[in-house]
Amino acid sequence: MPGELPRQRFVLDTSLFITEEIRREGESLEPAVVRLLDLVATARLELNISCYMPPSIHDELATMLRDRDVSDEVFSRLDTWVVRKSPDRYGVTIPANIVYNFIDEMSDRVNRGLRVSEEALREVQQLDPELLASDDGDYVTEADRVLSNMRDKYRRALRQGVLDSREDFDLLVLARELDAGVVTEDRGVISWADEFGLRYVHGGQFPTLLEEYLRATGAEE
Repeated sequence: MPGELPRQRFVLDTSLFITEEIRREGESLEPAVVRLLDLVATARLELNISCYMPPSIHDELATMLRDRDVSDEVFSRLDTWVVRKSPDRYGVTIPANIVYNFIDEMSDRVNRGLRVSEEALREVQQLDPELLASDDGDYVTEADRVLSNMRDKYRRALRQGVLDSREDFDLLVLARELDAGVVTEDRGVISWADEFGLRYVHGGQFPTLLEEYLRATGAEE
């Protein structure tokens, strides 16, 4: 019975619902999300597994799902089976070493971003001046190509694999508050879940994890 099982909690990230890793072959986004939420519901009723989401993550996910024209049924199931809870930002303590590591990480990334910019500037300086001129506004010059490439590299240097949004921080603080596992496909969140000492599950593995729990306890549908 659910009451006899130890309670487990998970905090869900937006990336769990969007990733193609949760989809079966040939399955589109909406059926995959409905199937995932059905698993979440069954796990709640049969295994005492509760899933949470900070309001900031819920709003972000709702925007993405609306942009993909999902039905009201998805939102109804989401609101029924995934608990929205604001993290206790004032009550949850974070070790000073985590903040220290974050500052150190961001300082290093700023330096990497500067090096990317410097390399792009040198590359532009070496271009033939005739290639920098364009009378046609639709024509992409070599300078445009270099700058576009710089933007991509700069974004990766500063943002990839780092905690870079309030939504991500809310996710981690709520998981720490609830002593819950984090479910995400975001490499930055996974890295900082390690720093916070939190359990985590890759989003693509979460449906299988729930199915295995249900099968092991004889509660499989």
